[in-house]
Amino acid sequence: MGQTLAELAHRGVTLAPSTVEDTIEKQVTTVAERLGIQVRSAWRYFDAAAIADRLVGSVRAFEESGSDKDVGQAPMPPIDNPELALVLAGVPDSLAQSGGDLHAVIINVAVNAWMAGHIHGEDGCTGCDGSRGPAGHDWQARMRVITDAQPDLTKWFNREVWTRAVNDAGYTVTRR
Repeated sequence: MGQTLAELAHRGVTLAPSTVEDTIEKQVTTVAERLGIQVRSAWRYFDAAAIADRLVGSVRAFEESGSDKDVGQAPMPPIDNPELALVLAGVPDSLAQSGGDLHAVIINVAVNAWMAGHIHGEDGCTGCDGSRGPAGHDWQARMRVITDAQPDLTKWFNREVWTRAVNDAGYTVTRR
């Protein structure tokens, strides 16, 4: 993997090591299956430069296609959305409750954010009208209830307030 990462760097492309590792593993496994040999024997066909060339080609083709702009986007609630603020506000508590298990916190945030986006998206989606049942989802009413319960929720969009709450929970966010 190190050779392939070096080859990519020489070509001016940076990819996550896990992406490169997965690509190499898939290619070596495919070679083994096609040739009917063991995976460890397929490594003799490994060529870091060739894999780097294929990866660079894929990256360049993607960049030129503009596909990243065309990929479907989930409905995003407004940035000052009270429900999004609740999700952010829950991070320090989640850290404390999980004993600092960042994976558990990320799962919690992802599920809550997904649900918030899903609810917001259904209200704006004419194609979802029949799937909501006769009562539907009153997204505006839901936002009013959240805001009435905690009127100062927008403070969670302030990075310093959020970081202070994480620190108060006994954790810090630092880059290595």
